[in-house]
Amino acid sequence: MIDFSPFLLTLKLASITTIILLFISAPIAYFLANTKSKLKPILESIVALPLVLPPSVLGFYFLLAFSDNGFMGKTWAFLFDAKLAFSFSGLVIGSVIFSLPFMTHPLISGFESVDKNLKNAAMTLGKSPLEIFFRVELPIIKSSLITGIVLAFAHTVGEFGVVLMIGGNIDGISRVASIAIYDKVESFEYATAHVYSAILFVFSFAVLFLVYKFNKKRVWA
Repeated sequence: MIDFSPFLLTLKLASITTIILLFISAPIAYFLANTKSKLKPILESIVALPLVLPPSVLGFYFLLAFSDNGFMGKTWAFLFDAKLAFSFSGLVIGSVIFSLPFMTHPLISGFESVDKNLKNAAMTLGKSPLEIFFRVELPIIKSSLITGIVLAFAHTVGEFGVVLMIGGNIDGISRVASIAIYDKVESFEYATAHVYSAILFVFSFAVLFLVYKFNKKRVWA
């Protein structure tokens, strides 16, 4: 019998992570796209670091930071009287950091493509920077925004190494779909693993197909 709870947990994790990333990545991307600071290469490298670091390395340092003796673990326990390691909250924080570049990079490209003349024209009309951001720039980079949302969501759905390191394999807490597949393979339940894998494959393909189709319609509209 197929247990769909790992998929529901995966969708919950991916949805929460993507929403948080949307609010975090937009200002970061806007700053990096417009700043001329000498610190820009350093900041860009920090944002892109999860792309090149092995998930096991990142997960190991997350585990140390989230542990009862780690800085984040101690702070979390003090604020919320709860453990951060091997908890759903820990998975969310780790996923936000791990998927940060997948949301931020498309937004950076989008903000860099905005015509500066449009921004200058809006300023001459008395619009505030906040109004220009929400009423001029965000509508223009809508396709980049959707791409970032989908990439961050899909990347979180497919997480394995980081999730396993900081969340383990706890039913209802950290056993997401990718961990469930690993668990079934370890138990030699290949038929169930195949079903789980097929569900993730179809879901991922469908999401990407809809995004590319939507963006193509926008290009030709």
